[in-house]
Parts: sequence; C-alpha cells; structure tokens
Amino acid sequence: MHFGSLVTAVGSYLEARSRHGKWLIRMENLDAAREAPGASEEILRMIEALGMEWDGKPIYQNQQDATYRAALCALENCGLVYPCLCSRKEIADSSIRGIEGPIYPGTCRAGSDKGQTGARRLKTDNNPIEFTDALHGRMQQRLESDVGDFVLRRADGVFAYQLAVVVDDAAQGVTHVVRGEDLLNSTPRQIYLQRLLGYSTPLYMHLPVVTNARGEKLSKQTGAAPLDASRPIPQLMEALRFLGQMPPAELVRANVKTLWEWAISSWKPEAITLRMNIGHDTEGTGPESG
Repeated sequence: MHFGSLVTAVGSYLEARSRHGKWLIRMENLDAAREAPGASEEILRMIEALGMEWDGKPIYQNQQDATYRAALCALENCGLVYPCLCSRKEIADSSIRGIEGPIYPGTCRAGSDKGQTGARRLKTDNNPIEFTDALHGRMQQRLESDVGDFVLRRADGVFAYQLAVVVDDAAQGVTHVVRGEDLLNSTPRQIYLQRLLGYSTPLYMHLPVVTNARGEKLSKQTGAAPLDASRPIPQLMEALRFLGQMPPAELVRANVKTLWEWAISSWKPEAITLRMNIGHDTEGTGPESG
C-alpha cells in the first residue's frame, strides 16, 4: 500500500462506518503474473496496523474464475459476446479516440474469420447510461460512441476488471462503492453489465486521486513510496486532510482507536475537494503535505 491507496481505503472505510455499514476487503488480483508473492498478506497486515477492521472474509479475484465464467456464458447465450483477435496496434490504427483511448471499431462484431479463440468483447449500444455520483453529480455516457465494445476476457484467459467487479459486487451484496475517480469512466460499463445480468446497481462515490509532482497518479509504477506500518497516526491524519477533513492537531499524540472514533463521528464527504493535479512527494517512507 502507498499513500494513494490509503486515501481511497480511508474514504471508503469512513463512508461505511459512518453509515453503520460493513466494510469489505477484496483483493483484485486477476492477473496472477503481475502479483508479487505475499502481496495480499502484506496488504492485510498494513490494514490491521492502520487500525481498520474489515467484515467477513477477504475475497480473492484469482479464486473466482468459475463465477466469472458463468456470467460470461450467460451473456454469450444471449448473443451479446463475440470473439476478437484484433491486436492493440490494429485497433489504434483503425479507431478514433474516445474518453479513455481508441474506440474499438467493431471489426469482429459481425463474425470473425480468425477462429473462435482470442478475447471476448461485449456488444454495446448507444442508449445513454446515467448515474449520480455522490461527489461528481449527474454523469452520462453513451458506450458505443464513447467507449465501444469492450473486453470481458482477454485472449490469455484472464477476466477483465469490468466483469469481475460487477460479479463480485453482486455476490457480496455491495450497496455502496467508494473508489478513486480514475475509475469514474468505468462506471457506465459496469452499470450496463449489471442491467444485462439482472443485478442491482450500487450507489457510487469517486474520490480524488493522489498524483505526484508530474501530475501522474500515485502508484507503484510512478514511484510511490510504501506506507510505514510503524507510523499509522501521521499517515492517517495526512489522508484525512487530503479528503478535506480537519483532524485536531493533538490527535497526532492519540492512539489509532481514538483517531478513528473522531474520524468516523466527524466524517463530512461534502468537504472533499475534487482535484486532479494535487502534488505529492514520492520520496522517503511516508506521505508529505503537497
């Protein structure tokens, strides 16, 4: 975990606990080849060190293939999924750009002559998908023109994030999703899948993401420093400040339990400032003011 993931965890934890709800842990480790050995256990230890308590057993996406496969089969049986062997270069060369990159031009939609292997794409339409985000307000997207038919399972057999989180949310009975605003544009795709699969749609809150001095989202790839398990209080207080909360300075000398009691009772999501270019120092062992 780094400061960016801490901010999202703190926001979701406070939203759940302030509503007397459950806070669920899910390890979104679909691509086993990219997961460092022991990473999931290290994350759980860090969450415990930060004084955060989860409900139920953590869910590991790399153990849910059968559930995702069943959902994919249901969509295939409705004629909504088709195989695609187009490469990224082919898509980039023959596409216009949408909200997140090249829009798939539908090359294989009418039937591919390249066999039945490859990725699996979901047919979209251009009916507006609308939802109200708790922080961003009313949002609308037309999938066919803004995103295009999107992948549900990659050619190597790994299920896509969009399908996995929709199936998991339904299985876990999730009613409120709190996550980073870098996933805001993904929400209409997930709502579309929820409707096709007969699932209910949760309420959404997309928190501001932490970026470094270059404006890049804080992540392992952009050099984010790991959290320090021996310094939970200052790191939690910095995350609270980033989310617009104003913890009293004297809480820096309190214990973790006392800090959480204050944070839960004082949680005001309306104080969050939506900002895409907040600077953050990626050097050292912990977060700094930016």
